[in-house]
Amino acid sequence: MSEITRHIRQVLESEAPLRDTWVRGEVANFKRHSRGHLYFSLRDSEARLACVMFASRAALLPFAPANGMAVICRGSIGVFERDGVYQLYVEEIQPDGVGSLWQALEELRRRLEREGLFAVERKRRLPRVPRRVAVITSPTGAVIRDIVRVAGRRFPGFNLLLVPVQVQGIDAPAEIAAALDLVNRHRLAEVIIVARGGGSMEELWTFNTEEVARAIFRSAIPVVSAVGHESDFTIADLVADVRAATPSHAAELVVPDRRYEEGVLTSLEERLALALRGRLERWRRRVEDLARRPCLDRPAEMVWQRRQVLDGLEDRLALAAENRLRAYRLVLQGLGGRMGALDPRAVLARGYAICYRLPGRRVVGSVDQVAVRDRVAVRLRDGELACTVEGTRGDER
Repeated sequence: MSEITRHIRQVLESEAPLRDTWVRGEVANFKRHSRGHLYFSLRDSEARLACVMFASRAALLPFAPANGMAVICRGSIGVFERDGVYQLYVEEIQPDGVGSLWQALEELRRRLEREGLFAVERKRRLPRVPRRVAVITSPTGAVIRDIVRVAGRRFPGFNLLLVPVQVQGIDAPAEIAAALDLVNRHRLAEVIIVARGGGSMEELWTFNTEEVARAIFRSAIPVVSAVGHESDFTIADLVADVRAATPSHAAELVVPDRRYEEGVLTSLEERLALALRGRLERWRRRVEDLARRPCLDRPAEMVWQRRQVLDGLEDRLALAAENRLRAYRLVLQGLGGRMGALDPRAVLARGYAICYRLPGRRVVGSVDQVAVRDRVAVRLRDGELACTVEGTRGDER
């Protein structure tokens, strides 16, 4: 059986058209091996073809294949002897027309927009003068050189932190997402620039992936997206807090202009000095006004004047008190005379008497209140008489 399989392999591999052929189909059963190899099938309405793409070639892919994606693969037909199946050893994968890429991109964009990843209200303002900026991009190429050049021109010695990643290929989305998480986890910067140079839609596809979009969305540090040229637009631009037209423009937005900031500081310093001088001048005039006041200029004279005022107040208070006492004394004398006139003892002294019925000593005001043989007490000026009623007689009217 192995000989037959080997013979079939030799026959297939000897066919020139099968050694370098293009196959169009839809990706199915896609799986990425831990070592980076890609295993999938291409299918159409009538057949299915097993495919394998080794890691060395997969790393060069500008986008990540997915089930259902229409693609065109270039490779050679061979036989996997162990399983006795023929398969396509893929060297290159291209999307089957830009339309399918746009369709996938538009579907992802609509889904992320519904989830609120593009919401304007969640976007944050960039700090005016960040202390450090992290740049997530390829360590080689014009992008990092442009950013360093612009930063050096605007603010010599500015603190830039390069986080090197792949910006193209099947591993690029995972590396960029990991770099974003790393900068956030250790708070390595106050602003993050995610940058890449220009390219075709396929070459920029890394920044249209859901993995990169969600990593930008969960960043607690403001993110500036600087992908491609001004005309290029990616999902990363929509999720980022700020979109820059180019990497150089991102550096212009993020790195402060040292000369301008120094001018602002100089202006603020002058305004502060002017305000302080004005405040000191007002305080000086205030102190001079206070020093000219009599209480500070001639304090003994002020004390003497106040003492005179106190003496005058004391005399007025004594006179008022004496007048008030005299008035009260006259009132009391008048009240004493009236009370003396009403004193029962004064009445008794004039020959009158008070009769009390015994027992109980109730005052007798009428002959009708006593009867014959009732005992009564008669109060005189200098004592009382104990009496018994022998008879009563009323006044004749």
